[in-house]
Amino acid sequence: MGLALTELTISHFRSHKLAQLSLDGRPIVLYGANGAGKTNILEAVSLISPGRGMRRASAADMARRPEEIGWKLQGVLDVQGRRYRIETWSQGGAARQVRIDDKAASQIDLGKLARVVWLIPAMDRLWIEGAEGRRRFLDRIVLSFDPSHAEASLVYEKAMRERNRLLKEQVHDAHWYSALEAQMAERGLQIHLARLAALDHLRAAQVQAETAFPSAELELVQSDGVMPETVEAFFDALADNRSRDLAAGRTLIGPHRSDLYGVYASKGVPAKDCSTGEQKALLVSLILSNARALAGMIGAPPMVLLDEVAAHLDADRRAALYDEICALGAQAWMTGTGPELFAELGDRAQTLVVTESSDGSVVTD
Repeated sequence: MGLALTELTISHFRSHKLAQLSLDGRPIVLYGANGAGKTNILEAVSLISPGRGMRRASAADMARRPEEIGWKLQGVLDVQGRRYRIETWSQGGAARQVRIDDKAASQIDLGKLARVVWLIPAMDRLWIEGAEGRRRFLDRIVLSFDPSHAEASLVYEKAMRERNRLLKEQVHDAHWYSALEAQMAERGLQIHLARLAALDHLRAAQVQAETAFPSAELELVQSDGVMPETVEAFFDALADNRSRDLAAGRTLIGPHRSDLYGVYASKGVPAKDCSTGEQKALLVSLILSNARALAGMIGAPPMVLLDEVAAHLDADRRAALYDEICALGAQAWMTGTGPELFAELGDRAQTLVVTESSDGSVVTD
């Protein structure tokens, strides 16, 4: 077993008052009616990694209603034969806490153990909506390779918010800006280089793979020209651009202005111009490439969360996806409305049924 949850207890989380899952390392199929609570289980699993989970919800919003007493997730994580007891929780809407083997830990510590990638229906419009969503998508991939990416992003964004406040207030004193711009230059370049490295990992994983899913040509582009190549050059660029930023009332250069550009490689068609099915296939391809790259880097594939994965995939593509997941050896968590969507998996997957009762969601074998 490479990386897998073998036990998971979900308490007062979303629609689940109490769910206790015993898992054997195979891919997991969760099926049931819409609204039964399948996606809530995937969201719980996504919190076995740094960040706000796959819905990007606040800790308060995850609490089961009407009690709203807080929530807790407990699990046993098998990492290449070594087992860790993981706990994460929130009380009263406070920031979530983490313990690993009964010791307080940070989310970065958690990210070093548990690598989790996901594909959810909200991502289906990735290529046709705004650049912010594509940056977030890419940053999740970066975070799977480098758990410290989250800290760099937080430091950069905090410094940029403070700099933007000065710009809006039309402060002209250079001394007020220099310290903030030094932080932004250091962390901003770190963010940019980590994104480029992640794209290199994805490209290599696509080239090496035999897959039924299309390859994507990926490029990181800047709306403001070219990112400086050194911290010093970025620091100087921020200072040089200050008058233009003062006029705009915000920072106009930096990694927060990056965008991910994708092309359906075999057709030479920009991803935004592809059909809905082709866009979905490209997304599945990128998630699989992310998983393959991680398997090569850390010696084990990540856990893969695929919510309503059968949408827009025909039977042949579904079968190909399941074959790739099993060949990879990943513990994939997949949801759907009925077992027929996963027939091609047979006994290669563990099947759980999620139903809705008067007391919340219920999970059964």
